[in-house]
Amino acid sequence: MALTRQTMTDEQRKSVALEYLKAYDNGGVTPGGGSILDLFANDAQVYFPKWGLANGKDEIGKLFGDVGSRGKSIRHDYASFNWIFSGSDLFACEGTSSGEHIDGPWRAGVPEWGAGRWCDVFEVRDFLIQRCFIYLDPDYAGKDTSRYPWLAGKAT
Repeated sequence: MALTRQTMTDEQRKSVALEYLKAYDNGGVTPGGGSILDLFANDAQVYFPKWGLANGKDEIGKLFGDVGSRGKSIRHDYASFNWIFSGSDLFACEGTSSGEHIDGPWRAGVPEWGAGRWCDVFEVRDFLIQRCFIYLDPDYAGKDTSRYPWLAGKAT
């Protein structure tokens, strides 16, 4: 028996990614009131810096719980997103964010070297996220400056 896949447009893939980002901003609840995990395939993968690779919904839930427990709020700046489509199920979204971490607040560009700029690489197929690799600086509050000579003495 052959597997059937639903053909998706880039705009449909983008809508799935936007629903995920909005759910992330809303404590894991989608705009329709469901769980952020409902947006993922059962065998999906998510990568987050300093956490690693989560395989499957159970591990993805643990990753989001661990990372989410460190933040008080987050807001992605939807109007400034850059979408990069590849002509396949794989695409990227580059953007900025602001919020409050347990160690302090952050806003992209304040300071310029600080947290808040990110890029997510998605693979969306059959209206589910198959893969989401998140690339950002997880030092949201800008406390890790002593290890970088160019940041020595700088504070957020």
